[in-house]
Amino acid sequence: MIDYIKGEIVDLTPARMVMECGGIGYDIQISLTTFTAFHGKSEGKIYIYEVIREDAHLLFGFSDTMERELFLLLTSVSGVGPNTARMILSSLQPTELIQAIASKDEEALTGVKGIGLKTAQRILVDLKNKVKSMETWTDLPAQHVTRILNAKVAEEAVAALVMLGFQKSASQKAVISILKGNPAMQVEQVIKSALKML
Repeated sequence: MIDYIKGEIVDLTPARMVMECGGIGYDIQISLTTFTAFHGKSEGKIYIYEVIREDAHLLFGFSDTMERELFLLLTSVSGVGPNTARMILSSLQPTELIQAIASKDEEALTGVKGIGLKTAQRILVDLKNKVKSMETWTDLPAQHVTRILNAKVAEEAVAALVMLGFQKSASQKAVISILKGNPAMQVEQVIKSALKML
């Protein structure tokens, strides 16, 4: 299983990216959110989810692990396939999607092309409890969330804290609190500070 690909961005469109790594060009399906994150860059690191079918081997790419996690949650809902999930993530920012699910906002989901009322209701029912731990990411103004998510420091710190046995939601709250006060902190410093808080 491929976790991420790091390399040169050879081609980038709002729905597709070709990233070259080790002499191989990977054709990656992306959302508009991910396109925006990589627009204007010549290289980068993209998180991958593989879909292997009889007739195709597809790679879906995400600018951060939060968007990938939401993609996986969406595709776990009956009737929501990878392309529908990508359409939702192209229409709504990850933080907007979390807020829509948390506040049972049917209108936000039915506003997405191809999403009917029944599918929207199924998404809200199935994912209501699953996104609770992710809601902490939406507590900050958008610019802070973007800065933290793009910094990757938060992701690495939370992952390390979870591996150390702390709950994900508590780890996220601690990391956000620390980075809100000092966005330039290194991941080791964030982890050390969080250990004192948890």
